[in-house]
Amino acid sequence: MLRRLLRVLLALVALAFLGYGLATNWTETTQALARLSPWAVLGAFGAVLAGQLCMLVAWRQIMAGLGTRLPLRVAGRIMFVGQLGKYIPGAVWAYAAMMDLGRDHGSPPRRTFATISLGLVVNLGVGISVAAATLGSHEAVRQAWYVVLLVPVIIVCLHPKVLTWGLNLALRIARKEPLESALPGRTVVVTVAWTVLGWFVYGLHTWLLTGRADLYLVATGAYAFAWCTGILTFVVPAGVGVREGALVLVLGPVIGTAPAIAVAIVSRLAFTLADAVAAGVAFVLGRQMPSSVPAYAAQNGSGSTALTPDRNLSGSPEA
Repeated sequence: MLRRLLRVLLALVALAFLGYGLATNWTETTQALARLSPWAVLGAFGAVLAGQLCMLVAWRQIMAGLGTRLPLRVAGRIMFVGQLGKYIPGAVWAYAAMMDLGRDHGSPPRRTFATISLGLVVNLGVGISVAAATLGSHEAVRQAWYVVLLVPVIIVCLHPKVLTWGLNLALRIARKEPLESALPGRTVVVTVAWTVLGWFVYGLHTWLLTGRADLYLVATGAYAFAWCTGILTFVVPAGVGVREGALVLVLGPVIGTAPAIAVAIVSRLAFTLADAVAAGVAFVLGRQMPSSVPAYAAQNGSGSTALTPDRNLSGSPEA
């Protein structure tokens, strides 16, 4: 109970700082919001959805590498519907929802747990790398130089042997059975490639909202830096307030504080709406699961059997 209250308090503090900045720059911020082109806002929303699709493909690659090959629509149902739990204080809710949905579609809980954890590690490592590469000369990033030290650590952790050991350790702590096999190196490379693409697609949404044609790399790095800051502040649900503050910190000196606040507000709204739309579409498309899934789930709940790497759940070659 005390931990939950602390999380809520921290979220309120973060929102209070953002609200103070908004109140202080109210006139300028409302003017900046009014100047945003509807096409830029619509384009930003589309870029967020496209970036989420890239991240879904990366997430599905991890799950396939661990032994569960799913149609994209089913993987989307597990990921997008389950991750709505991130808006509830405490990271456990998203994990629990995704593991439960994964079980419904034939993925043992330990495998879904490993997929979520690895996806988060890859996202964080790539996000920090993108921020460091695009904002290396920015004061805010230079002051957070120690965060960049996580990149080589993450690279080492992505080695199949180290990865298997670390995930099995986490599974033992969570009282889950260990993984049946290590994640193939090729899967890691493909996952990282899709994640890099996803980050640069996400960067389009921030760039469109800045209204500056020359700021694509800075806008991309700014959002990557803000997201990583928010996710590292794991006690705050979905990084609310923290992510926006970090985005203003980076973009403020470049485009002005008021326009940066406007970008942060619209960015949050775009991601929240995109999360809801992606979850709704994935829920509808993923309802039609292959008939072999229940039998697979019954057989593999303990992880005794894995899918062959060249077959999907329906037994036909993967497209």
